Amino acid sequence: MANKTHDSQQQEPGTAPEAPQEAAEITPESAEERIATLETELKAKEAEAAANYDKFLRERADLENYRKRVQREKEEILKYGNEGFVLEILPALDNLERAIEHASDESLSAILEGVKITLSMLLSALKKHGVTPLESAPGTAFDPALHQAMAQVPSAEQPPNTVVQEYQKGYLINERLLRPAMVSVAIAPKED
Repeated sequence: MANKTHDSQQQEPGTAPEAPQEAAEITPESAEERIATLETELKAKEAEAAANYDKFLRERADLENYRKRVQREKEEILKYGNEGFVLEILPALDNLERAIEHASDESLSAILEGVKITLSMLLSALKKHGVTPLESAPGTAFDPALHQAMAQVPSAEQPPNTVVQEYQKGYLINERLLRPAMVSVAIAPKED
């Protein structure tokens, strides 16, 4: 019996399945109306898709233009970013050139005064840009993070691991080490 039930549920190949009896028959007028409605909806969706694609292309072009503009600005900042700093140093350079130009044995004190003023101008320009000299006077504790030891000097006057002499100033830029100070460091003298 199971075979009969199974055979009755199977259809012959090439025949359409029977439509449920509850479905209403579609008349040619209602089918044409439905097709017209669907075509209208399709045209609206195609127009919306075209508008969205156009918007996408414009946004993509805007993004690409933005990337190019940022890249150009970045290159300009790298190329001309220190212009203000250089403009502040140029007067000091001018003063040094004038001092050399007017140098003579009689004007030695005036040249020395001019060089001191120029040094002051340079330090002021550096300070405006966050550059400060590192304190490395004799007697200062040696700090390997801030100082570069060039020599060890036996010294009875200075305690061990302190600066004896500064060869080249160190500088900080915005509280970060720019260049370490080159110093000689005291060590305990050898006892005979």
